Amino acid sequence: MDIWNLLLDIVLLLVASLLLGGLCLRFRQSPLVGYLLAGMLLGGPGGVELIHPGHEIESIAELGVSLLLFGLGLEFSWGRLTSLGKKTLFSGLLQVVVTAGMGAGVATLFGLGTTEAIAVGAMIALSSTACVLRVLNDQAEIDSNYGRNALAILLVQDMAVVPLALLMSVLSQPGEGTSFLWPLLKILGMTSILIVVLYLLLNIIAVRALGMLTLKQNRELTVLLAVATGLGSAWAAHAVGISPAMGAFVAGMFLGNSPFATQIRADVSSLRVVLLTLFFGAVGMVADPFWLVQHAGQVLTVVLMLLAGKTLIITFILLILGKPFRIAVATGLCLSQIGEFAFVLGTIGKEAEILSDDTYLLIVSATIVTLFLSPYLVIYAQRWGTWLERIFKPGRRQHEFVESNGDHPQPDFIIIGFGPAGQRASVPLQEIAERVLVLDLNSSGIRKAKEFGFLGQVGDSSQMEVLEHAGAAQAHTVIITVPHHTTALQTLEGIKVLNPDAQILVRCRYQIHTQEFLDAGAHLVAGDEEYVGDHIAEKVAKQIQLLKAAESDSSGETNTGLDEK
Repeated sequence: MDIWNLLLDIVLLLVASLLLGGLCLRFRQSPLVGYLLAGMLLGGPGGVELIHPGHEIESIAELGVSLLLFGLGLEFSWGRLTSLGKKTLFSGLLQVVVTAGMGAGVATLFGLGTTEAIAVGAMIALSSTACVLRVLNDQAEIDSNYGRNALAILLVQDMAVVPLALLMSVLSQPGEGTSFLWPLLKILGMTSILIVVLYLLLNIIAVRALGMLTLKQNRELTVLLAVATGLGSAWAAHAVGISPAMGAFVAGMFLGNSPFATQIRADVSSLRVVLLTLFFGAVGMVADPFWLVQHAGQVLTVVLMLLAGKTLIITFILLILGKPFRIAVATGLCLSQIGEFAFVLGTIGKEAEILSDDTYLLIVSATIVTLFLSPYLVIYAQRWGTWLERIFKPGRRQHEFVESNGDHPQPDFIIIGFGPAGQRASVPLQEIAERVLVLDLNSSGIRKAKEFGFLGQVGDSSQMEVLEHAGAAQAHTVIITVPHHTTALQTLEGIKVLNPDAQILVRCRYQIHTQEFLDAGAHLVAGDEEYVGDHIAEKVAKQIQLLKAAESDSSGETNTGLDEK
C-alpha cells in the first residue's frame, strides 16, 4: 500500500471515530462503541468500504494494543495490589476464574472444541474498565459501595489480562498430552529471559543514565524513553515468539516503579489514545453488521446468557464474602458486559487460528451489544438491586442492614453518614449528644460516632424500615451527608414520607443535583463545589491583601529613599 493512501485511511478512521465517539457520548454511551462503529462503517463488510482493511492498519492496531498493556503496566505495583485487601483480591480472582471456567464449559456444550472453548471463556471473563468507570464518575457513584466493589474487581481483571494473554499464546502451540508441556515451558522460559533483560536495561542502565540529566529541561527524553521502551519491548517479545502485548506490559511495570513513572504516564497518553482508536476501528472493520442481522437470534441469546450469567456469578461471590444483597446485585450488573480486552485476546486468538471466523464474529458482535447496553445497566444498577432485594429477601432487609444499640430515647437530631462532612456538621451537637443519633452503613463510622458520645446504628438509610427504626418519624432535624447522590435522594424522599415537618439539611457533591434535592423537599443544600470555591476564594483574597501590603511597603521604601535624596 502506498504510504499516502495509508495516511488517508488513518485520517478517515480517526475523523469518523471522533464524530461517532462524540455522538455516543451525547447518548451516554462509551466512545469505544463509536470507534467500533467507525470501523464498521468505513471498512466493514457492510460499510461504504472507503478503507480497505490491510496488513498495515492491523499492524498499527497491534501497536495500540501493546501501548494499552504498556500503560496498564505503568499503573501496576505490588503496593497498589495489596492495598485492595485480601477479600477484594480474592473476589476479583475468583470472578475471573469462575467466569472463564463456566464460559468454557457452556461453549463446549454448544459444540466448540476444548481449545476454542477455553479461549472464549478467557474473552468473556473480563469487563469494560473504560465504560464502567466513565459512567460511575458521571453519575457520582464511584464512591458508593457497589462503585468501590466494581472498581476493585476491575483492577484485578486488568491485572489478569497478562496471564490470559499468556494462556492464549500457550493455546496456540500445537501438541497433545505431554507434548503440550514443551511449548508451555518454551514460552515461560522466553518470558523469563525477556523479564530479566528488560529489568537490567530499564532499572539499571536507563534509570542511571537518565538520572544524570535534568528531565525538566529535557522533557522529550521521557517521551523517547516511553516510546522506545514500549514499542521496543513489544518487538522483542514478538521476536522471541511470545505476545507483543505481554512484552510491553512487563516494560511498563518496570518503568512504573522508576522515578520517571508519573511523567511517562502523561507523555505516552496521547500516542496511546491514537493507536487504541485505530485498534478499535480495525476491530470494527472485522465486525459484519449483515452477519449480526442474519444471526440476530444467536447473538441475542449469547448476550442474555452473558449478562445474566456474569451478574449471577459476581453476585454469588460477593454474597459469600458477606456483602449486602442489593450491593452484590448492583456490582454484578455493573460488570456484566464483556470488556474491551476481549478484542485484545480475540485478536491474539484469531491470529493464532484458535478461534474460527464464526466464533470470533459472534463474540465480537455480542461484545459490541453488551457495551451498548452497559451504561444503562450501570445507571440503574442500584435501583434494580434494591428492587430485586425486595422481591427475594422481603423479610430480612432490616435484620441485614440494621444493628441497633437497643432501647434508647427517640433522637431529636439524626445524622446520616458520618464521614468527614458528617463529623464536622456534628460539632455543635456535642453539647446534646444524648439526643443525636448517627446512621451509617459503615461500622467504622458508628464507632467514631460513639467516641463523640452519639447514639449509633448501622443501617442503609435508603430503606424505609431502617429510617423508621432510627426514629426519623419523630426527629426534629435530619442531616444527610452521604456522598452518593441516589442514596441521598432516596433517603430524603423516605424522610419526607415519614416526617413531612422535619428540617432536612443535605450535602450535595455536585451543584448539578442541588435543585433536585430542593424540589424533593430539602430545606438547605450545602454543595461541596460551592464550599471548595468559597474556601479557595477566601485564601486568594488573603493572598491579594498580602500582595498589596508588600507592594505598599515597597512603594513606601522607594519614597523614603527619594525624600532622603
